[in-house]
Amino acid sequence: MSIFSVIDKSYGNSEFPNLKGIYFGQKLPGLISEVFAPDIVSINGRYEYGISFSPDLNEIYFSTQKEGGVASIHFSNIEDGKWQPIKKLKLTNGLKAGEMHPFVSRDGKKIYFTAYSSDFTDTKIWTANRTNNGWSNATKLDSPINDREVFYSILAKNGDLFYTDIFKSKTYFSAFEDGKYPKTKEVEIEFGLHPFISPSQDYLLVDAVAKDQNRKDKDIYVYFKKTDGTWSKPINLGSAVNSNYTETVPSVTPDGKYLFFSRYNEEEGLSNFYWVSTKVIERFRPK
Repeated sequence: MSIFSVIDKSYGNSEFPNLKGIYFGQKLPGLISEVFAPDIVSINGRYEYGISFSPDLNEIYFSTQKEGGVASIHFSNIEDGKWQPIKKLKLTNGLKAGEMHPFVSRDGKKIYFTAYSSDFTDTKIWTANRTNNGWSNATKLDSPINDREVFYSILAKNGDLFYTDIFKSKTYFSAFEDGKYPKTKEVEIEFGLHPFISPSQDYLLVDAVAKDQNRKDKDIYVYFKKTDGTWSKPINLGSAVNSNYTETVPSVTPDGKYLFFSRYNEEEGLSNFYWVSTKVIERFRPK
């Protein structure tokens, strides 16, 4: 059985914009972060966080949440050369109230996401398989990963899965072995949550409370893999990404060109998606 999407009426527009080209036809950003698809994807009055594109860049998945409500995943794709109206997915078919943090696998055949109960408990990693007309009914990932409360799953090219242990407030990973994730291990970094691992695992992005100026907001940091296999010191990505507002949930597009994240600079502390060239990461890479 496949999951069928429903139009999200919250967009309120019977006339969806005529958008063509990758990334919703938006003007591509440079070295200064910009709001992504304002009033289309980034809509004031709600949280937006956790975004993923299919490998061919013809599909977009992202999560949103109203104040006090549960999270949901939204979707759009290119058909006949243009982006279709944004729809809401119900991947667990009602088994779980909240669904968020989508990540399309590197081969495009699976989608990984976080699901949780209406009382905001039982937060686990789920997956669904691509079918001819959507996604299969999702199932909870059969792995010791889900023995704890976890969220935000990201896969490297070799299938290794990185995620956050919620109660420990630490980043973990599980190596992909014979099609399964039989073991878990803490990633040996100084700090950081919502990990995004690069395809080749040469760098890791996280968010964490800013470590300077007695600030309480979160910034995005990068760790680079050293030749001995350990991680570098955390490097703040600077003013091209970070501000006096909170920045969280970093991810990089499948083509490696753009960094996405959420910035909580809306009224009432809500968030929009921002994006910027990944050159802001590369300029910190050790020579």
